[in-house]
Amino acid sequence: MLALVVGTGRCGSTLVQELLTRHPAVGFISGVDDKLSRLNLDGRWNGRIYRRLAPRPPGMTSLKHSTRLLERGRMRVAPSEAYRLIDRHVFAGFSKPCRDLLAEDLTPRMASRLRAFFQRRIERQGCEVLLQHLTGWPRTGFLQAAFPELRVVHVIRDGRAVANSWLQMGWWDGWRGPDNWLYGPLPAPLRQEWEDSGRSFQVLAALGWRMLMDAYAQARTLHPAGQWLDVRYEDLVRAPNEQTSRMLSFLGLEWTPRFEAGFARHHFHTERDAAYRHELTATQVAAMERALDKSLPQWGYES
Repeated sequence: MLALVVGTGRCGSTLVQELLTRHPAVGFISGVDDKLSRLNLDGRWNGRIYRRLAPRPPGMTSLKHSTRLLERGRMRVAPSEAYRLIDRHVFAGFSKPCRDLLAEDLTPRMASRLRAFFQRRIERQGCEVLLQHLTGWPRTGFLQAAFPELRVVHVIRDGRAVANSWLQMGWWDGWRGPDNWLYGPLPAPLRQEWEDSGRSFQVLAALGWRMLMDAYAQARTLHPAGQWLDVRYEDLVRAPNEQTSRMLSFLGLEWTPRFEAGFARHHFHTERDAAYRHELTATQVAAMERALDKSLPQWGYES
């Protein structure tokens, strides 16, 4: 079975992916597979190697942006979003679409290549669940059209925290404005809000989160209820056992002693929840909250 861990980026989805791939029945595409995309590796040994290693240290550069396969004495076989690999071996538009990829975007050729790509890895890794990590646009409808039994774990985080984190990331290209950034043009009402804010970059990041979350809300309506699970990052770090059990059950997996051994190596931190309040000015936070006054309550956050 193919399953996804999805989110806006900087939402905690990497933590969720790395937790769940500690399970011996879960396969994944690694950073090494993606880095060596020309070889089209199937990741046969990914799980066996990864589950022997400690969690990735905070601040470790992603392998995509590293020149080495070894760092701090360990192989970089942690799960990857694998955009380079998928772009090369499925189709080139997967990683950076200007809008969400939907079921109607899937061509027969793409469907055939998608099924072959993921099925090969499921078979070679001998896994019950192949768990793929995606951030940005959902792409869930597009993939479900090729995999009707697809299950989706959607990781949600407070939009203020996400926007603040985006502003600190080297890959965030909102500094070039919404006519030139990764996500395509802002819808007219959001564009007007950005203009009214004086073209605030904090507001632009908040509106980017809002736009993506609207896409996730729409995507969720197109999936059977039993194939979509929302998980809030803040709930996970406060009650990791409870929330991880929910996710395992959703994927049809049990909490085994082997999984417990890997899970116990992870540490959960809550101190970054409201870091935006001291990393941004009160005026900047207030502007973000005005932009998110309806979206935050929709996802269970007080504005």
